[in-house]
Amino acid sequence: MPSTVLITGGAGFIGSRVVPMLLERGSRVRVMDNMSRGNRARVGEWVATGAVELVEQDVRYGGAVHHAMTGCDEVIHFAADSINKSEADPFESVDVNIVGANNVFKAAADLGVRRMVYASSASVYGDPQRLPMHEDDPLDPLTPYCIGKATGERLLGYYARRSPMTWIALRFFNVYGPGQKATAYYTSVINHFVNRLRAGEPPIIDGRGEQSMDFVHVHDIARAAVLALDVEPARANVPINVGTGIDTSVAELARTLIAAVGLDLEPQFRPRDVLVSRRAADNARALDILGWKPTIDVATGMQDLVDSEIG
Repeated sequence: MPSTVLITGGAGFIGSRVVPMLLERGSRVRVMDNMSRGNRARVGEWVATGAVELVEQDVRYGGAVHHAMTGCDEVIHFAADSINKSEADPFESVDVNIVGANNVFKAAADLGVRRMVYASSASVYGDPQRLPMHEDDPLDPLTPYCIGKATGERLLGYYARRSPMTWIALRFFNVYGPGQKATAYYTSVINHFVNRLRAGEPPIIDGRGEQSMDFVHVHDIARAAVLALDVEPARANVPINVGTGIDTSVAELARTLIAAVGLDLEPQFRPRDVLVSRRAADNARALDILGWKPTIDVATGMQDLVDSEIG
């Protein structure tokens, strides 16, 4: 029998890429999403086919999570608050990213879920002590969002020790792609730049633009989530970096996008403290355990993004 997969936040930016891959895998899919940022039209198309069920609920309500998860074999937990919003409203960030995650993990343990795939974040490392960043490096989360993601990983270990559930925590680096909403600085700096370029204005860079990020395309992120469902149990219960291993400076990114758009502009710089100075993933574990490596290089992904957003 095909597995039934619950995907929280399945109507969002990453989740909406994962659902079609789950269907190709042959899974039955149940999307749990409060639809505050979800794509209702896209979910409606899935539901109309009869292949996907939508549970319009919030992970902060334990009873709703338990009900939505009943009958599921596997769970992908994407529902979360953003990093910027977490600093503006720490209470809501803790409520969604810690209480909500705990509700999901406890329900999975209680209901005998086989595999939990958790969307963690490279932000759990804080300012890295070395590059590339390895899963065994010390964690130093700096904001309520980052603290929530690190806490989620610890909670996974707690529940896995008390149930047959196994887990994979995917530490996503800087995810980008067409359709992303500009809700978090580090994951959507590209979108901020593109929005200004669309208006014929130069990108504005915080600091001198020396800070770097590991930009990984949403298609590759979605692939990693699906692959994580099929990892052998003996190799599970680990965090795994999901990034390209290439750090691209923000100044370099801005100039790449300017060239892709074809404008004669120079980026503007403004003083601002940056949260993380450099970022690049050691993705050897992803290749070893998931059989995953990136398929979309940064230059190609950025050109595709510009073509889709600006045309």
